[in-house]
Amino acid sequence: MKILDISIPINPEMVVWPGDPQVQINKLSSIKKGDHSNLSQISMSLHTGTHIDSPKHFLENGKTIDQIPLEKLIGKVLVIAINENVQVIDKSILLSHPKIADLKKSKKVLFRTRNASHYDMKQGKFSEEYVGINQSGAQFLAECNLDLIGVDYLSVASFNDTEAPHKILLDKEIVLLEGINLKEVSPGFYDLYCLPLPISGSDGAPARAILIEQN
Repeated sequence: MKILDISIPINPEMVVWPGDPQVQINKLSSIKKGDHSNLSQISMSLHTGTHIDSPKHFLENGKTIDQIPLEKLIGKVLVIAINENVQVIDKSILLSHPKIADLKKSKKVLFRTRNASHYDMKQGKFSEEYVGINQSGAQFLAECNLDLIGVDYLSVASFNDTEAPHKILLDKEIVLLEGINLKEVSPGFYDLYCLPLPISGSDGAPARAILIEQN
């Protein structure tokens, strides 16, 4: 059994969404300074690094993180590779993809794009040129009976149109897993385990996400 961790390590130098607070980790006590234990405090947006969007993120009356069924977060997932020349994932890109038949039969899908090799989310500068899903792509995926969609940058939607794709997908209560690292992941089927922190009433939460390679 091969386990692939597709989570982004959290650190103060990591890329965050423009306008979001940078990660801060402060030591409250230190053994080196004579305290009996090491104790740290973290401050960051709940949409930092690898995280889940709940419907509440864009829909005022949408479900919150603690209301998402666990079966939507665990199970068989299809990793689809999008050609490096693709600028945006739209309906035509999806319909012409050689794995479209597998996509239509799947409940969960992760998109591996050029983001995987072009941008390092562990550190560096935010890029507005990442590959995301536009409205036509979101509408098509919303009709595919999916319960989870994952992307390899900080937003499922393209930078120049973040609101509409989010609303289309979250209105269908599709879980959005953002900020995953698929650099070392080959296309195909895996078992996904994605567990966000169960923060009551929250619009999002950090998550640890792993893939288990199927034999």
